[in-house]
Order: sequence, then structure tokens, then C-alpha cells
Amino acid sequence: MSSAMPPYPPNPSTPQWATQHPTAHFPAPQPQGKPSRRKAWITHGAVGVVALFLGTAAGGGGAEADGNSAPAPAATVTATTKAAAAPAPTVTVTATKTVTAKPPKPKGPATSVAGDGEYLVGSDMKAGTYRTAGPDGSLCYWERTKDSTGDFDSIIANNNLQGSGRVTVRKGEVFKTTGCQKWAKVG
Repeated sequence: MSSAMPPYPPNPSTPQWATQHPTAHFPAPQPQGKPSRRKAWITHGAVGVVALFLGTAAGGGGAEADGNSAPAPAATVTATTKAAAAPAPTVTVTATKTVTAKPPKPKGPATSVAGDGEYLVGSDMKAGTYRTAGPDGSLCYWERTKDSTGDFDSIIANNNLQGSGRVTVRKGEVFKTTGCQKWAKVG
């Protein structure tokens, strides 16, 4: 068994993968021409025959194949047309009326307080007696103060409720509540 030697020895300065084999060449591209008219007729005719066959197969099956079909009743359509009526004359009326909306009545202070917070009596809530069902969790604390400074000396009255309770607040006081259910005005 003898190994065939390439006809040209590789160049020592060129890597072997970069050398081109002397017999390796690519064929020249062939010019694209128009297909013959005969070939075009054959392909178009074949596509038409296949389409005709598929259309016949799709529309052919159904009730007629089992022999139980009856002819479909003929539909009768009656259309009545009326003579065109003379168009009515066009009348355009433009009326302008100025309406002034009544201003909404001022709501005033609320008659119930829900949730924690500080409420100014006479502004945020009405003066009067309020009642709560008690704690919203484990603790219900309320406080009446003469101002919102937070000083210990400004406290008028306060209480920790275990059940329902009442408090009377006056205009100008600050009512603070924490952990209580809704306070509703009762008097």
C-alpha cells in the first residue's frame, strides 16, 4: 500500500490548511434563463388539475354519500321597494340657554370619626357626645386636649376603654383616638 503524494510539495512558509489543492475549483455559475413555455404550461396545468381534484373532493362528500338525503327546499325571497319620498326640508334651530349650577351646600364637620387620628372639634368633627363600641383590637385610647401641642398640660380628659364608651367634645378642642372602633355622634 503506497500513499499518494500530492503533486506539489507544500510550501514550508504557508500553513498546510491554507494551501489549495490544485484540482479543487468551483464550477462557474450558470446563467439563469427563462423556463421554456412548454414547462410553464405543464406546471400550470398540473396545479390546475390538483386544485380541481381537491375542490371536487371537498364539495362532493356529505349527505349524498349515505343515500338518506332529501332535496333542499327552495328559498323564495320577496322584495318590496317603495318609491323614493320627497326629502323633507332641512330646518336648523339653535337654542342657547345659560344655566348656573347651584353651589353645593357646605358639608360641615363630620358626625362620625373612624380610625386613628387627631380631629379638631368644629372643623373635622361636630361638637357633641360620641359613642364607640370599644376597642378595634386589644386597646382603645381616647384623649381630649385644649390644643394640638402634645404637651401633658394640654390634656383635658383621657381614658383606656375595655368595652363601649362615650365622650363629649366641645368646639375648639382636639380629639385623639387610637385603636377604637368608629365613633358616632349620639347627642
